[in-house]
Amino acid sequence: MLLNEEIKYKRIALLLSGGVDSAVVLHLLCREGARPDCFYIRIGPEDSPDKEWDCSSEEDLEMASALCRQYGCRLEVVDCHREYWDQVTTYTMEKVRNGYTPNPDVMCNRLIKFGAFHEKRGHEYDLIATGHYATTEYDEKGRKWLCTSPDPVKDQTDFLAQIYGWQLQKALFPIGSLKKEEVRRIAEENRLINAKRKDSQGICFLGKINYNDYLRRFLGEKEGNAIELETGNLVGKHKGHWFCTIGQRKGLGFGGGPWFVVRKDVRRNIIYLSHGYDPEKAYSSEFFIHDINWLTTDIMKEEGVSSLPITFKIRHTADYNDAFMTLSDDGRCRISSAKPIHGVAPGQFCVIYDTNHHRCYGSGEITL
Repeated sequence: MLLNEEIKYKRIALLLSGGVDSAVVLHLLCREGARPDCFYIRIGPEDSPDKEWDCSSEEDLEMASALCRQYGCRLEVVDCHREYWDQVTTYTMEKVRNGYTPNPDVMCNRLIKFGAFHEKRGHEYDLIATGHYATTEYDEKGRKWLCTSPDPVKDQTDFLAQIYGWQLQKALFPIGSLKKEEVRRIAEENRLINAKRKDSQGICFLGKINYNDYLRRFLGEKEGNAIELETGNLVGKHKGHWFCTIGQRKGLGFGGGPWFVVRKDVRRNIIYLSHGYDPEKAYSSEFFIHDINWLTTDIMKEEGVSSLPITFKIRHTADYNDAFMTLSDDGRCRISSAKPIHGVAPGQFCVIYDTNHHRCYGSGEITL
């Protein structure tokens, strides 16, 4: 729960989405005596002729407005359409086009919520509060660390592991020490308008659009071969390697399955498949990461080691994996997992934690 000293005499900007999580943040801040200025961020394709592409839902804004009236806080709408389009969606399309598996929600936190918003309005405030399920703590040197939530299912440190260190300094996560059921209970007890509202799902900029339809609109279709890796046999045709992700099994549409996507040849537009419900080729025990974003400090440099025991995850899941992270001669880091990991794909972020998966050190992009 909040420590009053953390917010005492601080100017706080609250990113209010219309969902129950940020609504409870507003309640907790006001209960502690703070009166944050609230901001609703508009994102998504700018000037889209199709209303289904507009994810700045009228209902979201109505919810946010009602909450601000209830607590006597002002609400301002900050338009980040263009920044989102130029930065996050462009990043996503370029990564997919080049055969990678991007995570736009990770980049949204770095580039929009703690980036473009900070440039427009957040720089006027001491703290930027959000409804993320994450915690922070200070060490004996006074350094701030990003730490996991006690709710392993809802923990969102993996989505925050690419923010910059200076962004972490301004971040405030008032519900981070709570579990989801506690957040719901607080919302219901205090009769918040969205107490029973369902959590949002999927990639935020898509609105009601199917992800493959989105890719089709911007990348088109290009027929290519789907080949069984072990035999070299042609399994069928696909409509573009960007519609397939390494580790994918569902939605491939090939007969005689099950099939898993295990490799891509981007230049020749070929996807390689392995047959079976759990093929060995779908797993990796070792992979490399680069461009590591250390949140607080380069822990390997600080400890003067070239190999470090860690835990990690490569997707949003409640499970952590034991591993060693070792510096390689080319500047990358090798992740040697204690057990094989399914669906390791270039472009994913490997999120690095201490051995107790309490402190999040940062993350790096998986590379070939």
